[in-house]
Amino acid sequence: MSNQPEVISGAVHTDHRGSICFVNDFTFDGIKRFYTIEPADVTIVRAWQGHRTESKWFHVIAGAFKVLAVKIDNWENPSGECETFEYNLSASNPAVLHIPGGYANGFKALEPGSRVMIFSDFTVQQSVGDDYRYDQDKWYNWNDISNSL
Repeated sequence: MSNQPEVISGAVHTDHRGSICFVNDFTFDGIKRFYTIEPADVTIVRAWQGHRTESKWFHVIAGAFKVLAVKIDNWENPSGECETFEYNLSASNPAVLHIPGGYANGFKALEPGSRVMIFSDFTVQQSVGDDYRYDQDKWYNWNDISNSL
């Protein structure tokens, strides 16, 4: 597994019975929990939450999201010049985005009713001890994105 964020691509198969969305190259090795987030509306920004060690995997199950990952250079006082990775994820284009430990993440729904499933390799108790929060405007202007892909 890479120490940089990476997208694990999936696909959609459609026939007369309907569609199957899948990401067959994603494995659940080491996953300890998962949860879903459905923002109240497309103005909500969830940023920045970081982890030195904990990894997260993001899978959009409805709608679309802008997801950013920032490589943290100093956990107590990170610079404004940290390396940033930006992704547009959509339920119509199945994929899983892996963000390894060492990064902060932030995301915003691009469509009403969007929902993302997040997997973690830490329990809730472990995560609490590896949790860093930063101002949502530190590395990105969330107001500059349009609410569509």
